[in-house]
Order: sequence, then structure tokens, then C-alpha cells
Amino acid sequence: MHVVVLAGGLSPERDVSIRSGRRVANALRAADPSIDVIERDVDSTLLKSLRTDAPDCVIPMLHGAAGEDGAVRDVLDGLGIPYVGSGPDACRLAFDKPVAKALLRTEGIATPRSVALPHSTFRELGAASVLDALVAAVGLPAVVKPARGGSALGTSIVNDASELPAAMVNAFAYGDVAMIESFVAGVEVAVAVVDTADGPRALPAVEIVPDSGFYDYAARYTAGSTEFFVPARVSQEHSEALAKLAVRVHTSLGLRDWSRTDAIVTPEGAMFLEINAAPGMTETSLMPQALTNAGMDLGELTAYLVRAAVARG
Repeated sequence: MHVVVLAGGLSPERDVSIRSGRRVANALRAADPSIDVIERDVDSTLLKSLRTDAPDCVIPMLHGAAGEDGAVRDVLDGLGIPYVGSGPDACRLAFDKPVAKALLRTEGIATPRSVALPHSTFRELGAASVLDALVAAVGLPAVVKPARGGSALGTSIVNDASELPAAMVNAFAYGDVAMIESFVAGVEVAVAVVDTADGPRALPAVEIVPDSGFYDYAARYTAGSTEFFVPARVSQEHSEALAKLAVRVHTSLGLRDWSRTDAIVTPEGAMFLEINAAPGMTETSLMPQALTNAGMDLGELTAYLVRAAVARG
């Protein structure tokens, strides 16, 4: 079997993507030597390569817009090449944070109050007036982030209204739409879901405790800057609620093979923050930690998902 792992691309998360792709490729080689695994960047020669020597399966480990907005998967569908992970439509839903939150909110899933603001509206209505309206809508403290993207790039926590302008500029540096969300204090966790023969299964929740108090890009990918607890130090009731929440998000958005739900746990329960249809697989990423705690091997899981993708393709 010939498998291509796609990693790299031109997004700001290129380095994370390369690290994720390398780890998945090496894990797959170790788990099943019979599979020929090739690591491939995304560039102008990719499509010619896929047409000339079509792989049995592709594993997209691309992070950021090019890899998570469904476009590459649309191309793979057009070429008739099976791939691991969610389809294009589900990726688009998951990648757009305001859209995903709105859809899940209609299904009764709790999530912090938020508003989405295009850069054009921010400019046309006047920054001062818009910022006053934002504070009234979501309150302070608040989290400001790009509406699309990952790895906490362009994300800020705002405690005072005077910090909002800089936070908006930071978010707009990574996209045309910013999302402003009420900050909810609690235990920050991530819950991965994998599809098995018996249906989607939630892995143990990973509790995230960054040294800086904010799980930003540096805290995510700098070894030793964040402490993790697997399983999360929450009650059995909250643990079960988190598992149900993650599986519900996975199925409601039509995701496939694997995903990761980020949530916050408060005394009142768990709240959905955002969903990742292409979870990171680096040395400090959350899903590999959950797999290890669950007694699962990344390479064996990937081999299983490759075969499932080939079967459905």
C-alpha cells in the first residue's frame, strides 16, 4: 500500500504541520512496515505527482486555511483519491469558528457568548463605536481570536476595554473576521474523538495548565512550558459529560476519523470552545497524549484509519 502524508503548505502553521506530518509518518512506518509512506509538501508539483503516481490513500496533516478549510479535500475527491479525515463540507463547518458555534448552539450545546466582526465593518462603523458595542455584547474579560485558524495565532485575552484595539489588530493580522468571545474561567481541557468499528469514541480528556496562564502558540509548542494532566482532574460526572460533548460535536458537524474538541469545565458543567478537524500530532500536541493514556498507538490507529479510508473510497 502506498500512502502520502501531506504536510507543510504556506499557512502560518507550516512548522506545526511539518512536525505533525513527520510524527504520523514515522508512527505509521513503525506500526506497519508493509505500508510505503511518503511525506509530501504542498506545492505546484503536487497534483502532477498525485496523478502520475496515485497513492492508495492520503493523510492530510495540513494546519491552517489551506489544510483545514476543505479545499485540499475537494481536490482529492476530484482526483478520486481516498484520504484520512473529514470531508470538505465538515471541514468548512469546523474551521469557521462562529459558524460551528452557531450550529452547535441551535442543538442545545453550551458555548460562551460571542460575536463575529469582519474587518470591513470594524473600519466602516468606526473603531470606537464598534468596540463599545462589543463590550456591551460579550462583556469583559473576553477572548479575541481570528474566526478561522488554529494554534492560538492572533488570539488575545482582554481584561480591560483599553486592550481591545490592539487585540483586534492582532486578530485581523491572521484573517478578515475576528471573533470576540466571553472569557469563561474554569479547567481548560481537550477531548479527542476517534472513529472505531463501534462508532466514535472519546479519548480521556487532557487538562491544560500553561505556565503563563494562557495557552498561546509558545505554550503549545515549547516543551516544558505547559503542564498536562491525563486524564483531566475533573469529577467523574464532568469527565463523562466531556466525552458525550466531544462525540456529539464530532457527529453533529459530520466529522470523520478523528477530531479534537476544546472545552472549559466550570462547576455548572462543560462548555464548548472550538473544534479541530485536523488535530496536531507534534511532540507536545494533545491528541497523542490522550491516545497514550487510552493505551492506543498512534501508528496502529493511523493504519486502521488508512484502511478504512481505502475501503470507503
